[in-house]
Amino acid sequence: NVEAVFALTVALLPALRAAASPDDPSRVVTVGSVDGIVVPGTENYAYAASKAAVHQLTRVLAARLAAESITVNAVAPGPFDSRMMAWALDDPGTRQRIAASVPLGRVGRPDDMAGVALWLASRAGSYVTGAVIPVDGGITAR
Repeated sequence: NVEAVFALTVALLPALRAAASPDDPSRVVTVGSVDGIVVPGTENYAYAASKAAVHQLTRVLAARLAAESITVNAVAPGPFDSRMMAWALDDPGTRQRIAASVPLGRVGRPDDMAGVALWLASRAGSYVTGAVIPVDGGITAR
C-alpha cells in the first residue's frame, strides 16, 4: 500500500514537473481508507496501519511537492463494491449489516468516488493539497 504509492509518485515526478504550473498544478491522488482514520470493526491490523501510512505519506509528499506546483491528496473510501469487499458485500445479510453501520445507510457507489477524484484532478481542486478526504457515508463523522 505505501511502497507502491511512493515508488509510482517518484517515477512520475519528471512528467508531473513538466506538466505543472502555479495556476494549474499537476495532481497526485492516492487511495487510503476509512480504516486508516478510524479504528476498524474488523481485525485488519496491517491494512489499517498501511492505509494510515498512505495518509501520512500523502501529507509529506504534499508538503515537499507544493513548491513545485504539484498537489498531493488522498481519498479515504468506506465500504464500496469492490473485489476487496466482495467477501462481505456479496452476502445479502452481511451487506445489509454493513450498510446499516454507515450513517447514510448504504454502500458507496462508483460515482461517489469518481466525483471526489475528478474534483481533485480538476481546476476546482487546484488549491487543495495535503488533504485526506473521507468518502465513507459519514463513518468518520461519528
